[in-house]
Amino acid sequence: MKTIKHLIFLSLVLIFFSCTDDSILDSPNQAPEINPRFQKTQEVIIDQTSRIAKSASNAEQFMADVNNSLQAQGLALQMSAIESYGADGMGTQFFFNNTGNKQLTADFVPGDARRGGFIDIAFARDGTEGATSSGLTQGDTDAAILSAMNTWDNITCSQGLVLNNLGSSGFDLGYVEALVTGGAQGSFFFTDLMHSGFNTTVTDAVFGPGSSVLGVAFTFVWIDLSTGLPTDIDNNGKDDVAFRDIYYNDSFSWAIGANIDVETVALHEAGHGLSQAHFGKLHQTGNGKFHFSPRAVMNAGYTGVNTVITATDNAGHCSNWGSWPNN
Repeated sequence: MKTIKHLIFLSLVLIFFSCTDDSILDSPNQAPEINPRFQKTQEVIIDQTSRIAKSASNAEQFMADVNNSLQAQGLALQMSAIESYGADGMGTQFFFNNTGNKQLTADFVPGDARRGGFIDIAFARDGTEGATSSGLTQGDTDAAILSAMNTWDNITCSQGLVLNNLGSSGFDLGYVEALVTGGAQGSFFFTDLMHSGFNTTVTDAVFGPGSSVLGVAFTFVWIDLSTGLPTDIDNNGKDDVAFRDIYYNDSFSWAIGANIDVETVALHEAGHGLSQAHFGKLHQTGNGKFHFSPRAVMNAGYTGVNTVITATDNAGHCSNWGSWPNN
């Protein structure tokens, strides 16, 4: 009888998840085991001698150190871009110098066997570092991040794109976090898009303590080990994304709907996770007011609560995902 009940329960679960919906549903009781949509690399030891010798937390040098270590250990991965979102209205973009292209674009390949052959984009949130030092709970930040993901998911031009919510991880998520701590924090597991929690470990290591960086997205691409260069197996002129890893700087006073708003920053970072770069021009006048050309979610820096996708954000998203998975 017990076995029959279990079979009935599993059947109902399968029926539930086979139903389609415009919103992304969260799994309320995520099992602590590792979801099979996560892949794992060997542990990577980063040689940061050059940065330490310069007493620097330079993002470009950090990227070079990571990529030298990945290459030396024979991993078919390279860090391709670091895109930061500034609390002062400013942000930065750093690109992998081997590409020779400061306007680097990279995108996921539908059905890429190196990502398991899936045509959806899986995402997860760190279930161990969702609470903030400013008093928000894991539930608060989870809800804000899910709302941001739903906003992108509900854009009508990208009906072929399925965002597969893996829920909150039962382990410390974060590939870059594992790199900078030698595996003491984070993990060497990765999936397509990861919101890897609120901490200062990563932002301090890359930008230095006290930086204005609110959030940062790291793009990793697949490389050809024989050449050391990024691959483009679908010949679309873009490097092939392996995964993207996002962090939120916990040294700031995070809030819901005010001050440094979680959903606003998560919406911007998720835009990077879905292949959008910074957009538009921004300058600050002598009286402290910001002027945008135009204002958009994907402006490089934070200038207040902004959770509405603009025409420019929408256009950027549609150009990446409008024909997915028939790119």
